[in-house]
Parts: sequence; C-alpha cells; structure tokens
Amino acid sequence: MARVKRGTTVKQKHNKILARAKGYLGRHSTTYRAAREKTEKAGQYAYRDRRVKKREFRGLWIVRINAAVRSNGMTYSQFMNGLKKAGIALDRKVLAEMAYAGDANFTKLIDTAKRFISAEAK
Repeated sequence: MARVKRGTTVKQKHNKILARAKGYLGRHSTTYRAAREKTEKAGQYAYRDRRVKKREFRGLWIVRINAAVRSNGMTYSQFMNGLKKAGIALDRKVLAEMAYAGDANFTKLIDTAKRFISAEAK
C-alpha cells in the first residue's frame, strides 16, 4: 500500500489559521502556534459577544427612551406602563429611534401614556 504524505494538508491547515490571524500584532500573525491560540481566543470572544451585544443595545435603547421621556416629565417605567395599558406594542428599538430623532409621534405616545396612567389613578 502506498504511503500517505500529509504535508500539503498540514500546510493548508496552517495557512487557513494564518489567514484568520492577518492583522494581529507581532508574531501572532506570522507564527502558526501563536496565531492558533489568538484565533481560538478571538473566536471565543466573538461567540460570547454576539450575545452581549444584544444586552448592550437593549440598555442603550432604554437610556435613550428614558432621556426623552424625562424631558417631558415622566420616568421610563411610568412611560412603559402607560404604553402597556394603552395597548401600544412598540419595541424598545423603535421607541428609541423615535426618541433619538425627536419625532413628533413620540410626543404623542408620551401624551397617550400619561392619559392612561391618569385615567387609572382616578
């Protein structure tokens, strides 16, 4: 039986890792061993941060909504409560975009939320 030489396979594997490590500093982009370690860690960070990104954006949206609502004399939680009672189901991403752009419809939403909160209090 013929002998299997694996030089080309290994070279392809190494080149694939080194291509991923392109742009890394120092020997992390030129040495296979260092590049492999760096790309593995980069993959772990990428996997983790795809989930963290969602959390961070939700926090950003809440901060933007809160800032816009407070300038109209309400808090974020009161506003969201009023929207829920009014039956308005807009997600935070859309609300934050409206608040950031200074949309006139956002002011109408705040007024609607205030109306439903004051109606419940009576």
